[in-house]
Amino acid sequence: MRGGPETIIVLDWGDLAIATALVLVAGIASIALRLRMERRLGLAALRTIVQLLLVGYVLNWIFGIEGFWVLLPVLVLMIVAATHTAVTRPSRSFPGASLRSFLTLVAVGMLVTFTATKLIIAVEPWYAPRYLIPLLGMVLGNSMTALALCMDQLLETLGERRGEVETELALGATRWEAARGPLGDAVRRGMIPIINSMMVVGLVQLPGMMTGQILAGADPVVAVKYQIMIMFMLAAGSSLAAVAIALLIYQRLFNRQHQLRAERIHRRSAA
Repeated sequence: MRGGPETIIVLDWGDLAIATALVLVAGIASIALRLRMERRLGLAALRTIVQLLLVGYVLNWIFGIEGFWVLLPVLVLMIVAATHTAVTRPSRSFPGASLRSFLTLVAVGMLVTFTATKLIIAVEPWYAPRYLIPLLGMVLGNSMTALALCMDQLLETLGERRGEVETELALGATRWEAARGPLGDAVRRGMIPIINSMMVVGLVQLPGMMTGQILAGADPVVAVKYQIMIMFMLAAGSSLAAVAIALLIYQRLFNRQHQLRAERIHRRSAA
């Protein structure tokens, strides 16, 4: 369906077929340069089509849900998936990593998303699926990355520099004094991706949500305002997730006798 500048342009299957031809260009380049990437590219394109179509139909159903308790299983599934991804990325882990990561993502995801839907957008009800699901998904995606990076950095530091930390403790440092440096470094690493994105947003690339709104006919200024809100949501989610998991790891690996329980850190088995 085609229309004027204020009309949403709906793509039909013929339009998507033309878009698919763009992927063929990459496949031809792979064949010409003997990169042997054409099969993987084709599989990736097929999965993109199937997965996104499934998501589209599922979202159509979810957006029709009324009642928070009916929507709750969907939210739990999203958070469980994010937790699994976050805890399997680091090269090291510790007992209770999954539970602590899950609780972190629940608290951070719901707090930040509730603030956006209830206080900023003021949608009624605040859990309206059309707003809650996309916003929570974006917050979880960035928060799990920050959590994974922070966990990886902190566990690696405490594992590799165990001797230095234990020496500080033996010389009279409290557990907080000995852990403060590694904690700070880990939180900073977790926040690097979102800070880098905020530094170049609008200059190097137009974010997907803003681009989608503009293509859908929204006023660019309105789309920009929404994108600013999103970036600040992601910054809050990333920082809170990194700080929370760092403190939970600290609580798990340092006991009240100011000892480092480094034996609780273990390398993850290679997949």
